[in-house]
Amino acid sequence: MKGIADTGFVVAFLNRRDRYHAWAAGLASQLSEPLLTCDAVLSEAAFQLGSSFAVLGLIEDGLLKPEFVVADHLPQLAHLARRYRDRAPGFADLCIIRLSELYRSHKVVTVDGDFRIYRRNGREAIPLIIPRE
Repeated sequence: MKGIADTGFVVAFLNRRDRYHAWAAGLASQLSEPLLTCDAVLSEAAFQLGSSFAVLGLIEDGLLKPEFVVADHLPQLAHLARRYRDRAPGFADLCIIRLSELYRSHKVVTVDGDFRIYRRNGREAIPLIIPRE
């Protein structure tokens, strides 16, 4: 499976008390290649978990692969920020939307329902892997 990891997945995977931990752990056990992500997701996850060490471990272990340079995508990120300003998306969300535009065959792995509303390339739904409610 080719995927893009959002913050909620990372937090759920690392936090055994998270309500989505079993879902995240089960999904991670099925992966054959790293999930792409961005520095903003890594930063958010480290902050929420209170552990940069744990998040860095996911990169070292090959579960995650940072694959985004913000400076290369400033116009697109600014466009997305304007488009979704009424939803006040986090910076990580904007980067994940952009990653989805760049890696069209990858599904976004998230617990965030806002990704059902966000669109890539204007009007295209973002393919998701999201836990059932």
